[in-house]
Amino acid sequence: MLLGVNIDHVATLRNARGEYEPSVIEAAKICIDAGANGITAHLREDRRHIVDFDVFSLKNDLKCRLNLEMAATYEMQKIALDLLPDACCIVPEKREEVTTEGGLDVASNPEKIRKFIEPLIDAGIQVSLFIDPDRAQVSAASDIGVPFIELHTGAYSRAFGKTNENEEFAKLKQATSLAHLLGLQVNAGHGLNYKNVHRMHEIKGLQELNIGHSIISRSIFVGLDKAVIEMLNLVNKI
Repeated sequence: MLLGVNIDHVATLRNARGEYEPSVIEAAKICIDAGANGITAHLREDRRHIVDFDVFSLKNDLKCRLNLEMAATYEMQKIALDLLPDACCIVPEKREEVTTEGGLDVASNPEKIRKFIEPLIDAGIQVSLFIDPDRAQVSAASDIGVPFIELHTGAYSRAFGKTNENEEFAKLKQATSLAHLLGLQVNAGHGLNYKNVHRMHEIKGLQELNIGHSIISRSIFVGLDKAVIEMLNLVNKI
């Protein structure tokens, strides 16, 4: 599996003082030098952490795979078409949420999502939809022609070590199996950490894990390069 490192919370810390440190670009370079396969950044509508300057600097100054997480708005579509990141992950977004609370409801809005992603795909951007591990959502994603989905692992992560862990994990396995049958490629992320990520190896055919908060939190104590290497060792099952 590949590891994409989400660096949003480097920007959160920077923005707390409204100044320039820590540098998002420097953090991304450290992650790539430590072996990360790409950088993920969520440009939220309220710009609470990552801002426009960050994503354009990542694209122009850092020669690595850039995955832009974004809401399905035409403001974000225009930015993505100007930026041309390697990948875009379309996520639901509510301004009052602390972090993304659930997956995109593709099944209820298939034509709207289809029309939204078409220009991105036509521009050569690898598009994925961030969805819950639900059969209806996986099927809807396949129906609109998206090449990738990213499964929301939040419910599994919250259940880890509790009585419903296996139930939530089974949903991820079943959704991945269905996605593969329908010709979709599958990524996963949200809430994964150093304790629970090992079970992702039980899911055959996952392409990439996108992990941010846990790595940035760990970096406070061991340094960012070591935090990335430790996660890579778990993702690569070393």
